[in-house]
Amino acid sequence: MLQRLFSLLLTLIGVVTLVFFLIHLIPGDPVEAMLGDSARVADREALRHKLGLDQPLAVQYGDYIKSILQLDLGTSLRNQQPVSNLLLERLPATAWLAFAALLIAVTLAVPLGVIAARRQGSAWDTGAMMVSLFGVSMPNFWLGPMLILLFSLWLGWTPVSGMESLSSIILPAVTLGASLAAVLARMVRSSLLETLGEDYIRTALAKGLDESTVVWRHALRNAMLPVITLLGLQLGALLGGAVITETVFSWPGIGSLMVESIQQRDYPVVQGCVLLIALIYVLVNAGTDLVYRMVDPRITLTGRE
Repeated sequence: MLQRLFSLLLTLIGVVTLVFFLIHLIPGDPVEAMLGDSARVADREALRHKLGLDQPLAVQYGDYIKSILQLDLGTSLRNQQPVSNLLLERLPATAWLAFAALLIAVTLAVPLGVIAARRQGSAWDTGAMMVSLFGVSMPNFWLGPMLILLFSLWLGWTPVSGMESLSSIILPAVTLGASLAAVLARMVRSSLLETLGEDYIRTALAKGLDESTVVWRHALRNAMLPVITLLGLQLGALLGGAVITETVFSWPGIGSLMVESIQQRDYPVVQGCVLLIALIYVLVNAGTDLVYRMVDPRITLTGRE
């Protein structure tokens, strides 16, 4: 656990360092974005000094690392609010969207994968994998506007954007969960096919157990280990894809906040958003190991049986 904690800290420091220097290389000046092109030079310099942007880049980086170690993410350059407060305001919307997308993905992927594995080589198998391929092939920035055009503008079933009601989450969750469902369905199929070829499965069937019982209660549980691995890894991609999806649907989450902050050159907020996403990603991957232990008690946290 100490090794994992040390690895987590190194990862977060690397992310903070990379994002800090990359965001400062982006063309544009936050002072000009705040004051406009017509502001006087003296006013620009005064604001730059107040915000600490006139310091050398190495000094700014050192001050930022000190603040991070003190659990202080800094203050927004744009509205002078603490970055932690802005993240806490937007985090519930992103968490709600990610949970809904994950629920849709798992609900679609597991039945599709099981049907394809049980009916290998049949029309059911081909159809399930066609649906999976269709989901993988559609990028979020295309699928989102198409869903808006169909269900919001033409049919009028859901809101176009925003977080107005419970139905507002349907289209962004489907957009975000479609590609994940496609990848998971293919993994469930391949993993379940391998498990169904094991001796204990053939023995259970030979003893007269119902095929559905064998598949759902015995084979699927052992087949879920590689699926859990993929699910943990894909959750990071889910959060990354939320940046595009939240922008398309004007969803008030961390992703849209980061895009707005990049446009405004609000360095502390951008760094805070990326740091939060990275922290969630590494924590989810660490939690995946604990889920392994729950699914299969033979597996230890060190990977030795």
